[in-house]
Amino acid sequence: MDGKLLKSTTVELVNAFTAEGRGGNPAGVVLNAEQLSYEQKLTIAQTVGYSETAFVCADDIADYAVSFFTTVGEVDFCGHATLATFSTMFQKGLLKPGTYTQRTKAGILPVVIESTGRVVMEQQLPQKASSFSYQEVASCLGIESKVLESTKLPIEVISTGLPDMIIPVPNGYLDILVPDHEKITQLCKTHDIIGFHVFELCDSNSPLTASCRNFAPLFGIPEESATGSACGALACYLQEHLTGGCEYTFEQGRAMNCRSLITASVCVEEQSVTKVRVGGFSTGNGFMSVSV
Repeated sequence: MDGKLLKSTTVELVNAFTAEGRGGNPAGVVLNAEQLSYEQKLTIAQTVGYSETAFVCADDIADYAVSFFTTVGEVDFCGHATLATFSTMFQKGLLKPGTYTQRTKAGILPVVIESTGRVVMEQQLPQKASSFSYQEVASCLGIESKVLESTKLPIEVISTGLPDMIIPVPNGYLDILVPDHEKITQLCKTHDIIGFHVFELCDSNSPLTASCRNFAPLFGIPEESATGSACGALACYLQEHLTGGCEYTFEQGRAMNCRSLITASVCVEEQSVTKVRVGGFSTGNGFMSVSV
């Protein structure tokens, strides 16, 4: 132990973006994390083993400072861990319904807790980084480029906090993708992208706008069952390239047998997005103690 006294830290385990109390994407939440170092946070995140763990501290500028760690390092923002964080504080009686702010590496962002327990987070305004050809992306997903091309929609990298590649596929192809994690990792590393957010549009009679899958192997996430930041980017993408309003409902995690529901909305003034919001519900799943 090198003579060091280990300290036990409680990690709340939360499923975020649940669908009727089930499914969702698990996240760890550590409250009162002021005394934890970067290395300790990373150790905790690795021990928990979820795609992200959030660490909450008091802050002089915003209501809270929140940092987000994958199993390989810190990231600027995480949508589902934000949802998990504010849901946890609400369910513990630490916060009442209302509007709060969190300071993240992606900026100071408002978060609304509704009386129902639904949490809606505001994200950064969309920023486009680059576009990719169908040929560049197809082999990463195990399909032919002409399949991607048949959507007649572009492949674009958009960030509302984290840069994700937004990739449309025709209906019926989403569940049969065979992601090549090595190729995805290399492409993301080369172009400074978090991951691939792949979607297929749903029928107009469906309550869902689109079904999604997210692959971020560069950050130790082969596939994720709910990605709030990428769904915010997807909402901005759909608002630009398709008509049909500014309110969206996304399903994610179906291929993982862990279905999640994510709502997203954009506000538009003079053809420019002025607000991006993503929301959903969370369900607590106990806690664990980690010694660091």
